[in-house]
Amino acid sequence: MQNEQLNLTQEWDKTFPQSDKVDHQKVTFTNLYGITLAADLYKPKAAAAGTKLAAIAVSGPFGAVKEQASGLYAQHLAEVGYLTIAFDPSFTGESGGAARFNASPDLNTEDFMAAVDYLSNREDVDPERVGVVGICGWGGIALNAAAADPRIKATLVSTMYDMTRVSGNGYFDADDSAEKRIAARRAMAAVRTAEYASGQHKRAGGCLEYPAPADTPDFVQQYSAYYKTPRGYHARSLNSNEGWNVTGTLAYSNARFLRYTNEIQNAVLMIHGEKAHSRYMGEGAFADMMNGSVNPGNKELYIVSGATHCDLYDGGEGDFIPWEKIEGFFAQYL
Repeated sequence: MQNEQLNLTQEWDKTFPQSDKVDHQKVTFTNLYGITLAADLYKPKAAAAGTKLAAIAVSGPFGAVKEQASGLYAQHLAEVGYLTIAFDPSFTGESGGAARFNASPDLNTEDFMAAVDYLSNREDVDPERVGVVGICGWGGIALNAAAADPRIKATLVSTMYDMTRVSGNGYFDADDSAEKRIAARRAMAAVRTAEYASGQHKRAGGCLEYPAPADTPDFVQQYSAYYKTPRGYHARSLNSNEGWNVTGTLAYSNARFLRYTNEIQNAVLMIHGEKAHSRYMGEGAFADMMNGSVNPGNKELYIVSGATHCDLYDGGEGDFIPWEKIEGFFAQYL
């Protein structure tokens, strides 16, 4: 497996302050599709030389980059003793792959499994103590990876989207009909024909400028408040800028994952905000996972009182990320 030559930014360009408790460096690894992924590695400075640490791979939200929420989670978990990486998915951020700004359920699941490959082969990692964290759309992807990969001993799913459900059914399942899906397929097919003729992909557009128009749904306002302000803006983030290709996430709309989550033997903690618009997706995924679960005793859905969807990206204005709960989960299972 040959690594692509990536041009990685070396200066600190995150949306959160750098911790003096961890060492930080850029690393790369390659997935089974031959795409080289870029990651920020965080390692506790207090770790004794020669120690094999428990390790955690973090990604998300969907359309974000490792300099945003995933890096915040990774750095915090390194502060409490884990070796962590926050990585950019294939075709996005500093990671490789072409054409750019595309996504795929199977390829993104592989991205998480490739991160486990990388961590499991580091000399300073105990390969029997590897976990993952998925945020927003990457929460569903992390759960999908946990169903496929028993090396993942503990999975944290934060403010989850099931991207296959929302892509195929629309928000709140409002477009869950054959008629609406057929119309969407026809429209997307026309875009594909036009793009092939032009030789160029069109971008779908990221979040609306903040503040969004007054009649915009509240959850869309919340996205703008995160991605389009200094709180969470990043130059490489799709959500902060031009978004995915119009056809970039098409594979998600005609697929369903999370099929075998009830066969996950290892531990899963799902956290969701009480007021999150996406809560129905997390609760639905948890119910499916528990239906005939082979090991229900190490699965939990934890609802964060008062929190919205984006509050679990960075804590929002109320320090909503339940760090004590998260730390206790990984301490127990890693």
